[in-house]
Amino acid sequence: MSLPNGFLDELRSRVSIAQVVGRKVTWDARKSNTGKGDFWAPCPFHQERTASFHVDDRKGYYYCFGCHAKGDALTFLRETENMGFMEAVETLAREVGMPMPARDPQAAKRADRRSELAAVMEQAARFFRMQLNGGAAADARAYLDRRGLSEAQRERFGIGFAPDQRQALYTHLTGAGVATDLIIDAGLCARPDDGGAPYDRFRGRIIYPIRDARGQCIAFGGRAMAVGARAKYLNSPETELFDKGRTLYNLGPARTAMGKAAPLIVAEGYMDVIALVGAGFEGAVAPLGTAITEEQLRLLWRLHEEPVIALDGDAAGLRAGQRLADLALPLLAAGQGLRFALLPAGQDPDDVLRTGGAAAMRAVLERALPMAQLLWERETAGQVFDSPERRAALDRRLRALLQKITDPVLRNHYTDEFRNLRRDLLARSSGGQRPGPFRPGPFRPQGAGGRHGSFPSAPLPSTRGTLLAAAATEQVEEELREAMILAALFTHPEQITRFEDELFRHDPTREDHRKLLAILLDAARESPLPDRADMAARAGDALDELLARPHIAIAPLRKPGADPGFVANCIAEDFAILSARRAAHREIAEAMSDLEHLADEGLTWRLGQAAAAVHNAGKSRLDDSTDLGEDRAGMSNHLQSLIDSQIWVKKRPNR
Repeated sequence: MSLPNGFLDELRSRVSIAQVVGRKVTWDARKSNTGKGDFWAPCPFHQERTASFHVDDRKGYYYCFGCHAKGDALTFLRETENMGFMEAVETLAREVGMPMPARDPQAAKRADRRSELAAVMEQAARFFRMQLNGGAAADARAYLDRRGLSEAQRERFGIGFAPDQRQALYTHLTGAGVATDLIIDAGLCARPDDGGAPYDRFRGRIIYPIRDARGQCIAFGGRAMAVGARAKYLNSPETELFDKGRTLYNLGPARTAMGKAAPLIVAEGYMDVIALVGAGFEGAVAPLGTAITEEQLRLLWRLHEEPVIALDGDAAGLRAGQRLADLALPLLAAGQGLRFALLPAGQDPDDVLRTGGAAAMRAVLERALPMAQLLWERETAGQVFDSPERRAALDRRLRALLQKITDPVLRNHYTDEFRNLRRDLLARSSGGQRPGPFRPGPFRPQGAGGRHGSFPSAPLPSTRGTLLAAAATEQVEEELREAMILAALFTHPEQITRFEDELFRHDPTREDHRKLLAILLDAARESPLPDRADMAARAGDALDELLARPHIAIAPLRKPGADPGFVANCIAEDFAILSARRAAHREIAEAMSDLEHLADEGLTWRLGQAAAAVHNAGKSRLDDSTDLGEDRAGMSNHLQSLIDSQIWVKKRPNR
């Protein structure tokens, strides 16, 4: 099978060779420089202990200074996985979401057509460039002069001009022998609805060529010179060459600049990028007239581990940054984040550079906010948190953000950051001082006594009719555990700081539980901690109702004199079970969704692991208890039966 011209180049530009190779080697952290795409490891092709195997992620190749093995991502897959060439191509294309060319006799013809379209785009770029020097472009040149663009900058970025004529470009190209279909398919001209002669898409506009990572012209952007133009900026339509959601303006030169340790700056438009590059910020790029897409975000992370988003200093710019932060949350990983440079009100990067020069822009970039801070500002700006209800609403919004982060380590760090910011905010709002940071130590059981004698060996008559005995749904079981945790913490407030992290991450199922949780979180920032009577006074009727529930009233944890170690272990265990159950439910829901499309052993394994997680979390951290063991076994069996039934439903033949 022949592949279209440029297909392999595009595939290599999208694939991170460091990710491909990283599945087979362990990088040497001391020698590697991930920010520059420079990776070192012991060679996977011969036995050695030193890191002589080098991967350049920017250029997309590897080389071993020991055995002299070398190649690109395709070569690596073929050598390590014993794949054929086309199998390696299909594997990488599937990973980056590139459709493989259809296996038919027309493939070569389509490949030739892409080459023809690229040639037409270059002809158009030369035409526009020549027009900028003509008499009709006087206003366009004056505009560029006012914006401070030198002749060298115009030449470097290939800036041109489209005459305000209906068929100027069309006449030029057809006169040079270019077929009409090629001109239209390249997105340069369009056919009118009445079937007349094609007309130019760009008329009376300054033209900015858009090039791919290899420097090939794939589209144009045009700025209207007429004040009443319907669209100030107009981009080429999507074509066989151009997918605006998968490329960035100035991508190729920015990628080269990343090898020189330049910062990656994401601006809003063409002129911002040109101004930034002219001021020495070579690693500047911009999306193409739309909000940044997920594909563009992944492309940015290929270039740099922490791009700086340079937002216009207005409300629209701030909203755009917040939308991008929401998009990025599920994609974040260790060493893969964003920072946000907030410009002065009413200014864009070009304005900052013209008024303050490169030094002013550098100062803005150095003050760029981490993404967590931007999200925090959005959730708290202009609000007053003077009631438990408002503070509980804030906690719920923050928990919703945390749940979007898929990397568990990163989620924990975001949790710590939000908790510290919350503590500072509430300390300021109450006029108090922030207590010192709490650093919980490793959890260790405080002896092995208590559990065997703390629970009866058989249910008491007084408990047979309670929710605890009659629980028939997952939600009721979770509510019971939540209630036990809350009752234990209000009865033993000295335990609150120990479980502050778990409380902050927890999202109760009931409204009254949420209000009690907010009171506990407020108490956690106080030093010294309030006593039991004070906590009861703050909670009022809500706590009285909680403590009056039958399964709470008879619980050993309700006794004020209960052993602190025993109380801590019980609370920790209930939190662990709740966390495991909810994580398992999420995993099962995702796996069930996957089963709609493909049922295989891998998904069955995922479901089994979810059941095992719940079962393991349910194991007592103290001595085994027969009653608890039976209870947890029942929970695990219930989950396993759910899994089995779901698999059968998904896999059974259609009737």
